[in-house]
Amino acid sequence: MDKCLRLDISSGVVPLKLDSDGVIRVCSTRIPLETVITCFHEGDTADEITYQYPSLSIADIYSLLLYYSRRKEEIDAYLQERRNLAAKVKKENEIRFPPAGIRKRLMERR
Repeated sequence: MDKCLRLDISSGVVPLKLDSDGVIRVCSTRIPLETVITCFHEGDTADEITYQYPSLSIADIYSLLLYYSRRKEEIDAYLQERRNLAAKVKKENEIRFPPAGIRKRLMERR
């Protein structure tokens, strides 16, 4: 079981945890921090994020957005690392399982 990591900021506590895969998630959920930040960058309000992810409380979302605004460079660097890792995994998977001709290969299996 992952231990909840609560990071102190001057105005309160941020409900984050680091899981065994190195992903920062909102405590008591499986929702990664990058999901909340991506929604925010796409223009969603805290209420809209709560609607999309009902396991998140409005207080947690506001805490995360405040934390993000205070640690933007640090969190943006983490998000870039996550994007780089995703691109690397995608490239490795495309080498192992080339997407070109997949329909033909599937049809041949019939």
